[in-house]
Amino acid sequence: MIDVTMKNFEAEVIAASMTQPILIDFWAPWCGPCKSLGPVLEQLEAAYGGRFTLVKINSDEEQQLAQAFGIRSIPTCILMFQGKPVDGFTGAQTAGQVKAFLDKNLPSEGELAAEMDADEAKALLESGDTQAALEKLADALATDPGNDDTRYDYIRLLIELGGHEEAEAALAPKLAEIPRKLRFEALAQWLNAIKFIATSAYADWDAAQFDEKIAANKRDFETRFAKARWLLALGDWTAAMDELLEIIMRDKKWADEAPRKAFVAILELLTPPKPKAAAQATGKTAGGIEVLGKTAVQEDPQAALVSVYRRKLSMMLN
Repeated sequence: MIDVTMKNFEAEVIAASMTQPILIDFWAPWCGPCKSLGPVLEQLEAAYGGRFTLVKINSDEEQQLAQAFGIRSIPTCILMFQGKPVDGFTGAQTAGQVKAFLDKNLPSEGELAAEMDADEAKALLESGDTQAALEKLADALATDPGNDDTRYDYIRLLIELGGHEEAEAALAPKLAEIPRKLRFEALAQWLNAIKFIATSAYADWDAAQFDEKIAANKRDFETRFAKARWLLALGDWTAAMDELLEIIMRDKKWADEAPRKAFVAILELLTPPKPKAAAQATGKTAGGIEVLGKTAVQEDPQAALVSVYRRKLSMMLN
């Protein structure tokens, strides 16, 4: 439990909530219900073993904070995560009621364990230990099969490492969903391109063979599309998109818009993941309190590349 004032609000609530849920208890010394609720919250914080952090704000002494959050009566509890309010309640509650509130809003122990495995996998990837990273992602997915971020990362790494059958099996449940999520459709496009090239007459072709056939007939869309899929299978994303644009420029509707769909899939595969602490960049809490100075945000080069190719596609389609 931490006592929070305007001086430490940014560090103990805003910054801390980027990585862990923070439960704010607005109270006052004269408030009878506050005195009964306070010990309940402290006991649950200990019982939940770090799944959330309890902070207490004296609404009499910290009126600016109370006003910013629109506090009209106390006790009022607000759960914060990633700099924003998630849920809250007003008035004294029993331990059972508060526990139900927490269980509704906090990740389960299994989800936390899976998230830890996923974070370890990311660190292992950055260190170059791809096989250990794959094993960690497999553990995370087994612990929390409903986590789409983990499933996506696991399938993507499987494809990169050549585990195509395992990737197909892990991808199947997401492709059965209606509607399909674009990120999993993109993985399917990539995997299908790899399988197509490996089993087609183009398996032994090189770039010169594709270019020679296309030069003879610039509207040979079958060969152009095969070349784009060949480039996609090789991971040459921009070259694949350039080839797809050549088809789209000449015939937007060819093959039920297969080139456009493949292009969109590549854009999705190239799009950098959103940072977990994205909400911190706003410089304000949900209540409007200024907590950060202005910061210059430098665009990720990969995000810039995606923006360029999105504009190219838009120009071809309009």
